[in-house]
Amino acid sequence: MESEMMGRWEKRVYLLAGILANLSITDGTGKNIEKDDGFEIWKGMARQLRAKGRTIFLIGNGASASMASHMATDLSKNAGIRALVFSDSALISALGNDLSFDEIYSEPLNWYMRRNDMLVSISSSGNSPNIIQAIKMGKSLGGKVVTLSAMGEDNAIRGIGDLNFYIPAKTYGMAETGHAAVLHYWIDLLVSSD
Repeated sequence: MESEMMGRWEKRVYLLAGILANLSITDGTGKNIEKDDGFEIWKGMARQLRAKGRTIFLIGNGASASMASHMATDLSKNAGIRALVFSDSALISALGNDLSFDEIYSEPLNWYMRRNDMLVSISSSGNSPNIIQAIKMGKSLGGKVVTLSAMGEDNAIRGIGDLNFYIPAKTYGMAETGHAAVLHYWIDLLVSSD
Protein backbone atom coordinates (compact mmCIF):
# COMPACT_ATOMS: atom_id res chain seq x y z
CA MET A 1 0.00 0.00 0.00
CA GLU A 2 1.49 3.33 -1.03
CA SER A 3 2.10 5.80 1.77
CA GLU A 4 0.19 8.66 0.17
CA MET A 5 -2.90 6.45 -0.20
CA MET A 6 -2.94 5.40 3.46
CA GLY A 7 -4.98 7.19 6.06
CA ARG A 8 -3.54 8.19 9.42
CA TRP A 9 -4.80 5.00 11.07
CA GLU A 10 -3.19 2.73 8.48
CA LYS A 11 0.09 4.64 8.82
CA ARG A 12 -0.05 4.16 12.59
CA VAL A 13 -0.71 0.42 12.19
CA TYR A 14 2.25 0.07 9.82
CA LEU A 15 4.47 2.05 12.19
CA LEU A 16 3.55 -0.26 15.08
CA ALA A 17 4.09 -3.34 12.92
CA GLY A 18 7.55 -2.05 12.00
CA ILE A 19 8.41 -1.39 15.64
CA LEU A 20 7.33 -4.89 16.65
CA ALA A 21 9.15 -6.46 13.70
CA ASN A 22 12.34 -4.76 14.92
CA LEU A 23 12.11 -6.22 18.41
CA SER A 24 15.59 -6.95 19.73
CA ILE A 25 16.23 -9.69 22.29
CA THR A 26 19.54 -10.10 24.09
CA ASP A 27 20.79 -12.28 26.91
CA GLY A 28 22.72 -11.14 29.98
CA THR A 29 25.98 -10.99 28.04
CA GLY A 30 24.52 -8.75 25.33
CA LYS A 31 24.37 -11.56 22.77
CA ASN A 32 21.52 -11.17 20.26
CA ILE A 33 18.92 -13.90 20.33
CA GLU A 34 16.60 -14.71 17.42
CA LYS A 35 13.03 -13.62 18.23
CA ASP A 36 11.34 -17.02 18.28
CA ASP A 37 14.23 -18.46 20.31
CA GLY A 38 13.99 -15.60 22.81
CA PHE A 39 10.29 -16.21 23.40
CA GLU A 40 10.92 -19.96 23.72
CA ILE A 41 13.61 -19.30 26.35
CA TRP A 42 11.25 -17.01 28.28
CA LYS A 43 8.43 -19.55 28.02
CA GLY A 44 10.75 -22.29 29.27
CA MET A 45 11.89 -20.15 32.21
CA ALA A 46 8.25 -19.52 33.19
CA ARG A 47 7.23 -23.17 32.83
CA GLN A 48 10.14 -24.24 35.00
CA LEU A 49 9.17 -21.63 37.57
CA ARG A 50 5.58 -22.88 37.60
CA ALA A 51 6.68 -26.49 38.03
CA LYS A 52 8.70 -25.52 41.10
CA GLY A 53 5.96 -23.32 42.61
CA ARG A 54 7.99 -20.13 42.20
CA THR A 55 6.72 -16.57 41.71
CA ILE A 56 6.89 -14.00 38.92
CA PHE A 57 6.99 -10.38 40.11
CA LEU A 58 6.05 -7.68 37.60
CA ILE A 59 6.86 -3.97 37.97
CA GLY A 60 6.44 -0.75 36.04
CA ASN A 61 5.48 2.90 36.44
CA GLY A 62 2.28 4.56 35.22
CA ALA A 63 0.79 2.65 32.31
CA SER A 64 3.53 0.04 32.69
CA ALA A 65 2.34 -0.53 36.29
CA SER A 66 -1.18 -1.10 34.99
CA MET A 67 0.21 -3.48 32.42
CA ALA A 68 2.19 -5.31 35.12
CA SER A 69 -1.00 -5.74 37.15
CA HIS A 70 -2.98 -6.95 34.14
CA MET A 71 -0.30 -9.44 33.12
CA ALA A 72 0.03 -10.75 36.70
CA THR A 73 -3.68 -11.55 36.59
CA ASP A 74 -3.36 -13.28 33.22
CA LEU A 75 -0.34 -15.29 34.37
CA SER A 76 -2.19 -16.51 37.47
CA LYS A 77 -5.60 -17.06 35.88
CA ASN A 78 -4.61 -18.37 32.45
CA ALA A 79 -1.14 -19.85 32.87
CA GLY A 80 -1.40 -21.12 36.47
CA ILE A 81 1.68 -19.22 37.61
CA ARG A 82 1.84 -17.35 40.90
CA ALA A 83 2.37 -13.70 39.90
CA LEU A 84 2.47 -10.59 42.06
CA VAL A 85 2.72 -6.82 41.70
CA PHE A 86 3.46 -4.08 44.22
CA SER A 87 0.90 -1.54 43.02
CA ASP A 88 -1.09 -1.03 46.23
CA SER A 89 -1.29 2.73 46.81
CA ALA A 90 -0.74 2.40 50.59
CA LEU A 91 2.42 0.37 50.00
CA ILE A 92 3.76 2.77 47.37
CA SER A 93 3.02 5.88 49.41
CA ALA A 94 4.44 4.41 52.64
CA LEU A 95 7.67 3.26 51.02
CA GLY A 96 7.99 6.45 48.97
CA ASN A 97 7.55 8.54 52.11
CA ASP A 98 9.50 6.44 54.61
CA LEU A 99 12.35 5.31 52.33
CA SER A 100 12.32 6.87 48.86
CA PHE A 101 10.39 6.49 45.63
CA ASP A 102 13.46 4.76 44.19
CA GLU A 103 12.87 1.87 46.64
CA ILE A 104 9.14 1.23 46.12
CA TYR A 105 9.90 -2.01 44.25
CA SER A 106 13.30 -3.07 45.55
CA GLU A 107 12.20 -3.11 49.20
CA PRO A 108 9.17 -5.42 48.71
CA LEU A 109 11.31 -7.63 46.46
CA ASN A 110 13.76 -7.90 49.33
CA TRP A 111 10.90 -9.10 51.54
CA TYR A 112 9.33 -11.61 49.15
CA MET A 113 11.62 -12.68 46.33
CA ARG A 114 13.33 -16.04 46.61
CA ARG A 115 16.16 -17.54 44.60
CA ASN A 116 15.01 -18.53 41.09
CA ASP A 117 11.84 -16.41 41.22
CA MET A 118 11.45 -14.09 38.22
CA LEU A 119 11.24 -10.31 37.97
CA VAL A 120 9.67 -8.85 34.83
CA SER A 121 10.54 -5.14 34.61
CA ILE A 122 8.55 -3.00 32.17
CA SER A 123 9.86 0.50 31.42
CA SER A 124 9.20 2.60 28.34
CA SER A 125 12.28 4.78 28.90
CA GLY A 126 14.37 2.04 30.47
CA ASN A 127 15.86 4.66 32.78
CA SER A 128 13.56 4.79 35.82
CA PRO A 129 15.66 4.71 39.01
CA ASN A 130 13.11 2.56 40.89
CA ILE A 131 13.11 -0.03 38.10
CA ILE A 132 16.92 -0.08 37.93
CA GLN A 133 17.18 -0.51 41.69
CA ALA A 134 14.60 -3.32 41.66
CA ILE A 135 16.52 -5.16 38.93
CA LYS A 136 19.70 -4.93 40.99
CA MET A 137 17.83 -6.25 44.04
CA GLY A 138 16.28 -9.10 42.05
CA LYS A 139 19.66 -10.17 40.74
CA SER A 140 21.27 -9.93 44.19
CA LEU A 141 18.57 -12.26 45.53
CA GLY A 142 19.29 -14.86 42.86
CA GLY A 143 16.21 -14.12 40.77
CA LYS A 144 15.88 -14.33 37.01
CA VAL A 145 15.34 -10.89 35.47
CA VAL A 146 13.53 -10.10 32.23
CA THR A 147 13.44 -6.50 30.99
CA LEU A 148 11.14 -4.81 28.51
CA SER A 149 12.23 -1.37 27.35
CA ALA A 150 11.94 1.09 24.48
CA MET A 151 12.97 4.67 23.62
CA GLY A 152 16.76 5.10 23.61
CA GLU A 153 18.83 2.20 22.35
CA ASP A 154 21.30 2.79 25.18
CA ASN A 155 18.73 2.87 27.99
CA ALA A 156 19.91 1.66 31.39
CA ILE A 157 17.96 -1.61 31.65
CA ARG A 158 18.29 -2.86 28.09
CA GLY A 159 21.28 -5.05 28.83
CA ILE A 160 21.13 -5.84 32.55
CA GLY A 161 18.52 -8.60 32.61
CA ASP A 162 19.04 -12.28 31.97
CA LEU A 163 16.74 -11.75 28.98
CA ASN A 164 16.12 -8.28 27.50
CA PHE A 165 13.33 -7.29 25.10
CA TYR A 166 13.81 -3.90 23.42
CA ILE A 167 11.49 -2.27 20.90
CA PRO A 168 12.58 0.86 19.00
CA ALA A 169 9.46 2.88 19.89
CA LYS A 170 10.02 6.59 20.34
CA THR A 171 6.70 7.52 22.01
CA TYR A 172 5.07 6.24 25.17
CA GLY A 173 1.97 5.17 23.26
CA MET A 174 3.95 3.00 20.88
CA ALA A 175 6.21 1.67 23.65
CA GLU A 176 3.28 0.69 25.86
CA THR A 177 1.30 -0.83 22.99
CA GLY A 178 4.36 -2.76 21.86
CA HIS A 179 5.15 -4.03 25.36
CA ALA A 180 1.55 -5.18 25.78
CA ALA A 181 1.85 -7.14 22.52
CA VAL A 182 5.13 -8.75 23.65
CA LEU A 183 3.72 -9.73 27.05
CA HIS A 184 0.45 -11.09 25.64
CA TYR A 185 2.34 -13.10 23.04
CA TRP A 186 4.53 -14.65 25.77
CA ILE A 187 1.50 -15.55 27.91
CA ASP A 188 -0.35 -16.93 24.87
CA LEU A 189 2.68 -19.16 24.16
CA LEU A 190 2.61 -20.40 27.75
CA VAL A 191 -1.10 -21.17 27.66
CA SER A 192 -1.09 -22.77 24.20
CA SER A 193 1.80 -25.10 25.07
CA ASP A 194 0.00 -26.63 28.05
